[in-house]
Amino acid sequence: MKPIAIFRHSPGEGPGYFATFLDRHSLPWTLFPVDAGVSPPPTPDDFSGLCFMGGPMSVNDDLPWIPRTLELIRKADASGIPVIGHCLGGQLMARAFGGTVGRNPVKEIGWGEVAATDAAKDWLGDTARFEAFHWHGETFTLPQGAARILQSAHCANQAFVRGPHLGMQCHVEMTDTMIRSWCELWAAEGVPPSASVQTPEQMQAGMEARIVAMRAVADRIYGRWIRELRGD
Repeated sequence: MKPIAIFRHSPGEGPGYFATFLDRHSLPWTLFPVDAGVSPPPTPDDFSGLCFMGGPMSVNDDLPWIPRTLELIRKADASGIPVIGHCLGGQLMARAFGGTVGRNPVKEIGWGEVAATDAAKDWLGDTARFEAFHWHGETFTLPQGAARILQSAHCANQAFVRGPHLGMQCHVEMTDTMIRSWCELWAAEGVPPSASVQTPEQMQAGMEARIVAMRAVADRIYGRWIRELRGD
């Protein structure tokens, strides 16, 4: 099988548990460190799937790799190559498919419950709600042909599916190392604790058990996504 291309947009926002999942299923993958100046490939033809990670930038920023990424996602869609996105990655997907990205009503930082919609059963089975990790100030609208599968009290569109593609606003790929690293950036966000914003102490309280619980859901989500991988 061709490898899965994973696109990293920030050094601290790597593939995390997604890479662990792929390794456990003996699925090859190739990392494109966009943050280090590596450009996205012109076509997705050498890959069985595409995965886009998070990042502190906005999809609306004037960055040279964003138009290339959007075009790559559209080409993957046209070729039936599945795409998955985490946070910024989900926003890139929504934008590529005709949606928009703008400010969320509130910043969402830390652990927070997300709820499954009726359209989520094929991806989540009987999971009705679970605690996911969040770190975003913007969010996406649903592009044409997409169905919302996750929502939360602070962000209406937590995940969508569109054919074989899955775009997420929340982070299910987190590791304890990533969470601790992100917590060091908390003060720079410039927002006080609130119903949607946790402190670093709150985020790290019971972190190990929370990650284990989230990974049970991530396994289901990722397992459903890899069923669509191109085997040629």
